[in-house]
Amino acid sequence: MVTFRPIDVPVDIDRDSARRAAAEELSDPKYRDARPNFLQEVGQWLGDRLEELLNSLSSDTPGGIFGVLLVVVLLIVLVVVIRLRTGKIARTSRAGGAVFRGQRKSADDYRRSAGEAAAAGRFDDAVRDRFRAVVRALEERALLDTRSGRTADEAAAEAGLLLPNVADRLRQGARLFDDVHYGGREGTEAAYQALTELDERCRRERPVAMVAS
Repeated sequence: MVTFRPIDVPVDIDRDSARRAAAEELSDPKYRDARPNFLQEVGQWLGDRLEELLNSLSSDTPGGIFGVLLVVVLLIVLVVVIRLRTGKIARTSRAGGAVFRGQRKSADDYRRSAGEAAAAGRFDDAVRDRFRAVVRALEERALLDTRSGRTADEAAAEAGLLLPNVADRLRQGARLFDDVHYGGREGTEAAYQALTELDERCRRERPVAMVAS
């Protein structure tokens, strides 16, 4: 008969150290910057698990050490999930979608539908259509060519060359559009107002002359 005996794991960490490590990791600003409702759900679940594990930890038994290791694994999982939701991978996936799909409307039509959506409290639609109004107006002024498949980032970068005074605002507007339309974030009144101001600013700006190299 084979008898298995517990083997000491060479991890030198006690209950207080584990609690401090968990608190320090979860206090990182990147967790506070992610979507509040998502973090509340994940944080609540992890908090319950961490509380159960930390209450059962003991540095005198192998089980306590394995509990610490499980805490570390849970923290790693949280880091990976947050990175996928808010990090470079998420930004890359959001940036790949086109501004227009199907038949385009006029800039005024997009402005009108955006205003109606905002008045009804549908700020997701309001953000989408107001940014589309920005891009469509630039196409109508021949500052952008009418091209299918152009992403929000591409539109902002191309228009920013001709309208350098609003280049930063265009990039910010593209980010708002991508976050709502492709990133699953909720549109807000503040985001809609920012895009409305961007639209008005772009309409007043005169393009700079491009010098051929």
